[in-house]
Amino acid sequence: MENCFYCEKGEKLNSLMIKITELSNSIVYLNRNQKHKGRSIVTFKGHKKEWFDLTPEENKGFFADTALVAKALNNVFKPGKINYATFGDTVPHTHIHVVPKYEGGFQWGKFFDDSEKEFLTDDQYKDLVSKIAAEIEKLK
Repeated sequence: MENCFYCEKGEKLNSLMIKITELSNSIVYLNRNQKHKGRSIVTFKGHKKEWFDLTPEENKGFFADTALVAKALNNVFKPGKINYATFGDTVPHTHIHVVPKYEGGFQWGKFFDDSEKEFLTDDQYKDLVSKIAAEIEKLK
């Protein structure tokens, strides 16, 4: 789909996130902004603009993938709660931000947003991707 960086898989996507793994119905990315340690995005493999565009089977599979990713993040990072955010105004592709939140930490008890950013080194990103991918694989 034109003007969808999830479908184009180009520089815009790579500047914002790093691919962790591919699942049955989705591609999982680590967000480069790690102000919420472990923040990831689960994107539907095909281009679908709205939730209701997914078939019942796609919907079931996509949410199963999202639950798997959330469980992996919970196991790896031990957050107090995982928040889920879905937008799409500027990126009309079905996706879910899976955002670990830590009790007493940044934005605990508040809505998740990108008001502050924390970027890591390449080695730190590789370490997080490796840990998350290994846990997802273990849980599959």
